[in-house]
Amino acid sequence: MNWVSNAFSLLVKGGPVMVPLMLCSVVSVTVMIERWVFLNRSKCDSESLMKKVENYLALGKYQDAVRVCRTDETPLGEMLVCGMESGSKSAEKCMEEQALRSTPSLFQKLSMLDTIITIAPLLGLLGTVTGMIRSFHVISTKTGLSTPTAITGGVAEALIATATGLAIAITTLIGYNFLTEMAKHVVSDMEVNGTRLLNILSSDEEEQHAAKAMGA
Repeated sequence: MNWVSNAFSLLVKGGPVMVPLMLCSVVSVTVMIERWVFLNRSKCDSESLMKKVENYLALGKYQDAVRVCRTDETPLGEMLVCGMESGSKSAEKCMEEQALRSTPSLFQKLSMLDTIITIAPLLGLLGTVTGMIRSFHVISTKTGLSTPTAITGGVAEALIATATGLAIAITTLIGYNFLTEMAKHVVSDMEVNGTRLLNILSSDEEEQHAAKAMGA
């Protein structure tokens, strides 16, 4: 645990600007973990789900196809349920509406990470400025040159704050890009498989019309 106390002592030397920087780091880590858990649950094996839906629809078991999608409990499953329950004529509009409802929740809170990416380096720069002001203030006093440790203390404050701000911004940027790609993948899956379901429903409708025509 010695390294923990050493790290804490080093951070304390960064000056008062370290308080908002630490707050940014806590918020960043919390949001990234929460979003990763949420997006991980939102993902699904779309290929496996669509094969089950196709098989049930081919057998005319619409309720079983709906049940499979409901139990999936993902945005894709909810969208497919809307499409199948609305019928082939209004399926496209219903799925688009459901997708529009689901998409904002996928990108929710990512704007907080974007803000931290911007503000963390600025806070680090603020710490740099306050640290250098402190150093120059010491130099300007009569006893300043005779106390080099006081001067280096201000320089250390500036460097620690800058390094911390950049470290938080870089780490958050990596997490932000990763989570954004996860969200985009879920949206892409919804678009592709929504179109796939529409093709299945339209082909089923054509087959029914053909069967009626032959019966007539």
